[in-house]
Amino acid sequence: MITKELLIDSHTCDAAMADKWVDALNATCERFEINTPERIAGFLSQVAHESGGFKFVVENLNYSAQALRTVFGKYFTDDSQANAYARQPERIANKVYANRMGNGDEASGDGFKYRGRGLIQLTGKDNYTAFGNACAIAAVDHPEFLADPEFAALSAGWFWNTRHLNNYADAGDVVGMTKRINGGTNGIDDRELRYKKLIDYFNSHQ
Repeated sequence: MITKELLIDSHTCDAAMADKWVDALNATCERFEINTPERIAGFLSQVAHESGGFKFVVENLNYSAQALRTVFGKYFTDDSQANAYARQPERIANKVYANRMGNGDEASGDGFKYRGRGLIQLTGKDNYTAFGNACAIAAVDHPEFLADPEFAALSAGWFWNTRHLNNYADAGDVVGMTKRINGGTNGIDDRELRYKKLIDYFNSHQ
């Protein structure tokens, strides 16, 4: 079981976030059998990193022109194009997420509608549809639900389960978990540090 003390003492999040999230996290962990110290430490370390300590559950796409060239260079191939979209999150999302992940074209607005939400930034209409079907949530019609703690945590648990991440957690494979979630090893130092603090907490409270 996840307690507020665990979340605070392991530096997973602050007291305000612990109060806000503890019930949703426990419900999700129970549903998806995230039920051992290794699984809980794996799950919490990953979602805490992805959400900045549970503070951010909606993707921030407020990029400068320079950032657009760096992060989304495939879609912004010159400065004039990047400048035309800079600091316009809705237009940026509609462009970079168009015609993929089940989204329609840029004009459809699907990119912004189905931008990253939840503790593991569920993105794209296909993912919202699959999550909604699996968990009986009207996620496609009401994507904003995924910013609510209950569904933000549940969507992360669903993602965790569909990627068989309990298996990686059982092995203590932080790099493997990270690659399955992130597609690479972005933020690996923070993820590993968070994981260690959680494991240390469990070891000291046996």
